[in-house]
Amino acid sequence: MPTAIREEIRDAILDATERLLARYGYRKMTIEDIAREVGVGKGTIYLHFPSKEEVVLCHVDRIVYRLKVRLRTIATSDATAAVRLRSMLLTRVLLRFDSVQHYTQNLNDLLAALRPGLLARRARYYDEEAQIFADVLNQGRDAGELDFGDTLSTAYALLHATNALLPYNLTTMELGEREEVEEKTAAVADLLLHGLQRLKPNVAADPGLT
Repeated sequence: MPTAIREEIRDAILDATERLLARYGYRKMTIEDIAREVGVGKGTIYLHFPSKEEVVLCHVDRIVYRLKVRLRTIATSDATAAVRLRSMLLTRVLLRFDSVQHYTQNLNDLLAALRPGLLARRARYYDEEAQIFADVLNQGRDAGELDFGDTLSTAYALLHATNALLPYNLTTMELGEREEVEEKTAAVADLLLHGLQRLKPNVAADPGLT
């Protein structure tokens, strides 16, 4: 099977999985449901994924991939390092929130079933995100805008400080409304970046961070 067709089928399976998670939740969704939603035989699903768990974990992988694309876009913009970092912190929380908000009623079941697999992947997710943040941190330090110690340690600190707001670390009751999540994330981001900014005498902080 040509690679392009394989990728097309794989994407169709992941798209169907997203819809079915919203419709049924993880526990009720079956491989048969996914095959029916895509319009293929069950065997086709198994040609691409060994299990239902792996299908959903790859669905999460795709969310993180889209996040990294967005983070890199922000990281290469013309804004100051502090403004870019703030936008990146908001994006890493809100993009994940937006990706699962349509099935938040079923999120607890999904988390309970997939937590071991998610934990195994999470270290890789964070390493990749941290490197993107580290590049912007270095640019900010080189420009005399930011002041901090070890770059990667600082990048991980920014990630860990906002991890508590990620949907995969919250119950459905704790997620709340999007505006509430955005407000909390912005408050944490502003506090963190205030500590990183190197302020010159008589120069106010970036108005976007006050």
